[in-house]
Amino acid sequence: QVQLVESGGGLVRAGDSLRLTCTVSGLTFSQYSMGWFRQAPGKGREFLAAINLSGTIPFYANSVKGRFAISRDNAKDTVYLQLDNLKPDDTAIYYCGAAPTQGSNYYIGRAPHEYAHWGRGTQVTVSS
Repeated sequence: QVQLVESGGGLVRAGDSLRLTCTVSGLTFSQYSMGWFRQAPGKGREFLAAINLSGTIPFYANSVKGRFAISRDNAKDTVYLQLDNLKPDDTAIYYCGAAPTQGSNYYIGRAPHEYAHWGRGTQVTVSS
């Protein structure tokens, strides 16, 4: 059974930082591109960041470039998202996803339909 479990969300103030963690089980982690998305109330799922199999190629949405950083630890089957200089508009549920890559180290999933597995999300709330 594939499981992705996000953690690390919470209530913070504008300008604060958080580190989100997504721990994966039930699949061969090193064969999947991993990504982070978020969904605010009344809005669609928004791509934030993704990373390739080996963790050497990160890719970011323009809206978070320079504030968020994605990384992964294949020895721990875990992907991280560092959130810095948080703003009230960052308030949302944050989800991690796993995208199958057919073994390509250059593949990075950038759209929700590319992801085969999802976690249940972790809430991030940023007060002004």
